[in-house]
Amino acid sequence: MHSRSSFVPMLIIGTLFFIFGFVTWLNGSLIPFLKIICDLSEFEALFVTFAFYIAYTVMALPMALVLEKTGYKKGMALGLVVMALGSLLFIPAALSAEFVIFLAALFLLGTGLTILQTASNPYIVLVGPSESAAMRISIMGLVNKSAGVIAPVVFTALVLSGIAAEESDSAMLAHQLIKPYLVMAVILLFLALFVWFSALPEIEFDEDPYDDGNIFAFPRVVLGALALFFYVGIEVIAGDTIGLYAQSIGLENATALTSFTMFFMVVGYIIGVVAIPKYLTQERALLFSALSGILLLLGVAFSSTTDTSLAEFLWGWSSVMHLPDSIVFVALLGLANALVWPTIWPLALQDLGKHTAKGSALLIMAIAGGALLPLAFGRIAQKLGNLQEAYLVGILCYGVILLYAIKWHKMKSWKRS
Repeated sequence: MHSRSSFVPMLIIGTLFFIFGFVTWLNGSLIPFLKIICDLSEFEALFVTFAFYIAYTVMALPMALVLEKTGYKKGMALGLVVMALGSLLFIPAALSAEFVIFLAALFLLGTGLTILQTASNPYIVLVGPSESAAMRISIMGLVNKSAGVIAPVVFTALVLSGIAAEESDSAMLAHQLIKPYLVMAVILLFLALFVWFSALPEIEFDEDPYDDGNIFAFPRVVLGALALFFYVGIEVIAGDTIGLYAQSIGLENATALTSFTMFFMVVGYIIGVVAIPKYLTQERALLFSALSGILLLLGVAFSSTTDTSLAEFLWGWSSVMHLPDSIVFVALLGLANALVWPTIWPLALQDLGKHTAKGSALLIMAIAGGALLPLAFGRIAQKLGNLQEAYLVGILCYGVILLYAIKWHKMKSWKRS
C-alpha cells in the first residue's frame, strides 16, 4: 500500500481514530458523573475504566478471528455497529441508574473498539516505510486526542451544565445521558454504512497469518505488549483520574479536566509529526517519553495543590482556568505519553511479516492495562487516603517503558547472543 492510494485509507482510518478518541475519553467525564448518580466510592467509580478496557483483552483474539472471516473493511463496519449497540444500552442504564448496566454498555463499546483497533493499527504501520511509522501514527494520534480534547467539553456542556444545582437529584442527572448517547448511536451506524461502502482496501499477506507459527517466539512483540500494558495503564490514569483528583481537592468543573491531559497529548503528537524520523528516531522518542514521565510523576506527588504558578507560566496569557500545580503535572503526563504508543507499535511489529496480524492482536490485548492499573491505583489511593501520593505507582509503568526503549526492542530472540 506504499503509493498514492494510501491517502484514502489514511483518511478513512483517521475518521475512525477520531471516533476512538471521542468514545474512549468520554470515560474521564463519566467517572465523576457516575460517582454522583450511582453513589460510588472512588475505587468503585474506576470500574468504568475496568469494564471498558477489559473488553480489549477478552475480545482481542476473537475479534482477530472475526477479521479473518469478514475481512478488515467489513469487520470495521461490524465494530461500529457493536459500538452503536453499546451506546443504545446507555438508555436503559440511564433510566434505571443501575451501575451494572452502565458497565455492560461500556464493555460493549470496548468490544466494538477492539475490532476497530485490531484492524486499523496495522494499516497505519504498513501504509508506508517502517522508519516513519511513528510519524504516521502520530498523525492518527493528533486526530484521536483532538477528539479527546473535545469529548469532555461537549459532555460537560450537554450533560453537566446544571450539575451543581441538581446534584441531589441523581435520576434527573442520569436522564441527561439519554439524548447524547442516542445521537452517538445514530452517528456510529451512519459511519458503519460509510465504511462498508468505502474504497478501503483489504490488508493482504503472502501467507495465512493464523498458521502454526508461535507469536510468543518474537520477544520484540511480547515485550512490546508488556510495555503497552503499562503504558495504557498510566495513560488512562493520567486522563481518567484527573477529574477524580480535582474533585478530591475541591476543584469545580472536574469533569472537563480530561481535556487538559488530551491537549498536551496533542502537543506531543505534533512534536512526533514534525520530528520523527527527521530529527528524532523512534527509539530516542520512546526513551525521552519514559524519562519525562518519571519526572512529571514526581512533580504530581510533591507539588502544591493550591499554588497555580505553573498554570500561570504556561497559559497565564489566556482566559483558560488556572489549575493547581499538582493538577497541571497530571495534565502534562499527556505530553510524556503521546509518543509511546506510536513508537512501540512499529518497533514491536518490525520484521513480523505474515505474523503481523497475530502481533497486532497481542498488542491490542495489552490495552488491559487500562482496565487493571487504574483499579490498582484506586485501591492504593484508598489505602493511602491520598490520591496525590498514589500517582507515584506510575513510576513502575514508565520503568517498564524505559527498559523497552533501552534494550527490549532490540531483542530478536529469547536466547542470549
